[in-house]
Amino acid sequence: MRRGTLGRFVKLVALGLIAATLLLYVVDTVVLQIRVKHGTGYRVVQVNQLLATPLKGQKEEFDLMDSSPVTCARSIFPQPGVPACWWLERHTMQWQ
Repeated sequence: MRRGTLGRFVKLVALGLIAATLLLYVVDTVVLQIRVKHGTGYRVVQVNQLLATPLKGQKEEFDLMDSSPVTCARSIFPQPGVPACWWLERHTMQWQ
């Protein structure tokens, strides 16, 4: 392959990946809206909240504050105002 042909191929692949990601986001949003209409679009996950308190000597103390329920969307991407459930279930520790 010549240099010009390779550069054109890389651009086409990049544009294809961007288009596929945008299409996936649109389909994900439509599926979430259908689930919301059926009452299954959102779920609640228990999240542990930790407080980081700075101490002397560049040290920190971490205190478990509380466990609280957080609403999440049953989707691939985070939706406006709520994180995706698959991500929140894997990150149940929140720092404050």
